[in-house]
Amino acid sequence: MDAVPSGAGRAARLPGGRRFKWVVLVLWLGALVVLGPLAGKLSSVQDNQASSWLPASAESTEVLRITQGFRSSNELPAIVVYDRPGGLRPADLARITEDARRFNTLDTVDRRVVGPIPSAERPPQAAQVVVPLNIGEDGWNQLPGLTDQIRGIAENGANGVSVHVTGPAGVGADSAEAFSGIDSTLLYAAVSVVVVILLLTYRSPSLWVLPVLASGSALAAAQGVVYLLARYANLTVNGQSAGILLVLVFGAGTDYALLLVARYREELRRHSDRHEAMAFALHRAGPAIWASGGTVAIGMLCLLFADLNSTAGLGPVAAIGIGIALLAMITLLPALLTITGRWVFWPVRPVFGSADPVERGLWARVGTKVGRAPRLAWAVTAVVLGVLALNTLTLKADGLTNAQSFTHTPDSVVGERVLAEHFPAGAGQPIQVVANAGQAQQVRTVFEGVPGVSAVSRPVVRGDIAYLEGTEDAAPDSEQGQATLVRVRDAIHAVPDADALAGGQAAILHDTAVANTHDRDLVIPLVLVVVFCILAVLLRSLLAPLMLIATVVLSFLATLGISAFFFNHVFGYDAADASFPLFVFVFLVALGIDYNIFLMTRVREEAQRWGTRRGMLTGLATTGGVITSAGLVLAGTFAVLGTLPLTFLAELGFAVAVGVLIDTIIVRGVLVTALTLDIGRWIWWPDKLMDKRDTGTRPESRAPAPSAQSPQGEP
Repeated sequence: MDAVPSGAGRAARLPGGRRFKWVVLVLWLGALVVLGPLAGKLSSVQDNQASSWLPASAESTEVLRITQGFRSSNELPAIVVYDRPGGLRPADLARITEDARRFNTLDTVDRRVVGPIPSAERPPQAAQVVVPLNIGEDGWNQLPGLTDQIRGIAENGANGVSVHVTGPAGVGADSAEAFSGIDSTLLYAAVSVVVVILLLTYRSPSLWVLPVLASGSALAAAQGVVYLLARYANLTVNGQSAGILLVLVFGAGTDYALLLVARYREELRRHSDRHEAMAFALHRAGPAIWASGGTVAIGMLCLLFADLNSTAGLGPVAAIGIGIALLAMITLLPALLTITGRWVFWPVRPVFGSADPVERGLWARVGTKVGRAPRLAWAVTAVVLGVLALNTLTLKADGLTNAQSFTHTPDSVVGERVLAEHFPAGAGQPIQVVANAGQAQQVRTVFEGVPGVSAVSRPVVRGDIAYLEGTEDAAPDSEQGQATLVRVRDAIHAVPDADALAGGQAAILHDTAVANTHDRDLVIPLVLVVVFCILAVLLRSLLAPLMLIATVVLSFLATLGISAFFFNHVFGYDAADASFPLFVFVFLVALGIDYNIFLMTRVREEAQRWGTRRGMLTGLATTGGVITSAGLVLAGTFAVLGTLPLTFLAELGFAVAVGVLIDTIIVRGVLVTALTLDIGRWIWWPDKLMDKRDTGTRPESRAPAPSAQSPQGEP
């Protein structure tokens, strides 16, 4: 029997060693005792306010800083909208006035309530009251309760008057409600998907428990670490990144578990001692798992170069999740597998000395068919994916309005529509302008003259700074509202010596869109360079990484094309977030390369024995099933993002799920296989492996004959 090589081989013995497996288990239990309670506190450090996502250099960020002298940075206006078909009655207006007085008595209202402001129709069809809520440093999660309290006051004795709470506080409350329970909803959905796929993959009633336990432990540990960094190191975490962390840890962690378990089961057929089998499995599959996890983590860390804080914050959050999932699968999972023994595979136990059935399975047959005409196979596949990619031109990733951000119609959106019907749509969400006090009047004059601005307040001066507010005709998140904001900035920037800046909701949205464009143009090339370098080192080739990256990029574009079709014609989504292409790219390139690493490291291993052609076919046959299962797991876990009532996460989950399936089934199974077979041994250029010629057909199994002493292997 072969011996595990020295060096890395000795390290491979440790996690599943006879004694050390118990040490690993104890260490993980200790880590969970410390980090587990912290995981439950992650939601308490999330910052879901759009203003906190902005880069420090953004003009709207600077306005937020300066205006703290005029209004609290924690102030968030709630706009209470009243309307009655046929017009409000005098008694209605009197009751709304009383409501405004009651709003002033709320503990969270520091500044006087504005209103009621009736609409211009006679009689007025609607009225609004602006309630400036001071939500405090950690008030985001309190918003639903605060708006419910306001709604309760307004609806008391409404007598046919409809009441809606909108404005930044109303939208924030609906967003907070959408994110509430995100951990439990996503966790239950992700676990259910993983359990079902593992049951189908392993056909064992017990084996699935171990990967789920390892993934759950990794998730708790990752959430605890992220909490500490958010609490003490100013890491930006929001509901979006917390949700992605959950599905990423469960999805990627289970992927690594599938790869290790498949190799361990393969080695159990060759070794009677399960500890020896695990050592070989870790030694042979470990480099691919390490490289895969490392590639994903480094790819995610490229997001640190993003301007947008929410995007930059996702980088370390995702990288921590991947790193801890990787650690769990190469330490905790091997320990659990060796502790439980072969019986955990029941009823299909891998018997020592038996042949591996995967070498005659589906993917072996696919490889044989592709190998008969590889050039035709890759050409047809590339053309089909290219045609799908053309539909990317119809993707409307210009940003989501408040109404488009939800997959349903919450109360704040209904209120926005009522406001837009009866008032200037920007009422309650003004453009905020700060300027030098000496030029305040001149700035106000040009501000008033900007098309699309319906009214401008008088300057409020404190020290040498003047503050003004202007109401837009259009909603701040609309195309017209954004255009008005740009015109305002152009006008006030031209005032000599005014040093004028424009902020507010419209400016926040505009600066976010600009940052997203910058981040896309910077991060995408950076990720490609990083992934190429990692693949070049891992495969010791320059041609193979170029081929693999080209196939994944083609898969990414085809995914965007498919997504655009479904968004536009099936799901009825009017648009996609501006960050959507970047997020999909980072996840698909990092995770898509994952599967190519699983495949090509095995192909290289086999090519050293049998040559490139036989190595490719054998690598596909032996890894095809596990990679397909891994793809189904990851696609399923990302698809559960669609259970949340948020358009961005639903779109992201759909796109990543589709892209992963394309990668695992079409790109890796057909395109990469066909290209490798067509290019042949030159795929390894400039490594000397390209000199290795095919040595003929590989034997069906390398498994040794069962020993007389242990015909079934140890339990």
